[in-house]
Amino acid sequence: MDFFDVVTTQRAIRRLRPDPIPDVVLRQIMDAAVCAPSGGNRQGWSFVVIRDTATRARLGALYREAWGELMNVPYYRDAAAAPPDSPAGKLVASARHLAEHLGEAPVLVLACIAADGAPTLTTGASIYPAVQNILLAARALGIGSCLTTIHRFRDAQVKELLGIPAGVETTALIPLGYPLRKFGRPPRRPVAEVAFADRWGRALAGA
Repeated sequence: MDFFDVVTTQRAIRRLRPDPIPDVVLRQIMDAAVCAPSGGNRQGWSFVVIRDTATRARLGALYREAWGELMNVPYYRDAAAAPPDSPAGKLVASARHLAEHLGEAPVLVLACIAADGAPTLTTGASIYPAVQNILLAARALGIGSCLTTIHRFRDAQVKELLGIPAGVETTALIPLGYPLRKFGRPPRRPVAEVAFADRWGRALAGA
């Protein structure tokens, strides 16, 4: 696929078919992940690629628990009360579907990063580019994906289940699978609203 077609049509795909992903495709996706930049080129990332049925089912159960807890957060509680055909209502319905079916995705990738002391905001600069590479590579290969961090509500249980050592932070859980629905450009604010020329608030030419 053309690079800009990939970038502009990669969106959160939460409704996935259970069909298996071939090993060669999964390897391509993970190879793209490790080509990402990281601070000092330390490459402190690691990725747990989960295909075992029982392990996926257990992660799915933990994720459902986490989703229930998230729905007590005011922002998400309010979104859940929105009309079903509104943007917020559609988003919650999609996210709820994932919460109910996460364990059925044929592959789950848990992206992790070695934490040098207490994690900071910039720690993410060494893992989230790799996560984005996973999402983009998946899109280029016709695989649906999304980035979720809701598992963090059950982080201790997730780490115990997967044998993740102390000093390693879990940063994103990425379900992968062939999509039930079409890819397409996601709804986004226009460039003119968010990109400025030289100083805040000054319009960028051509935006």
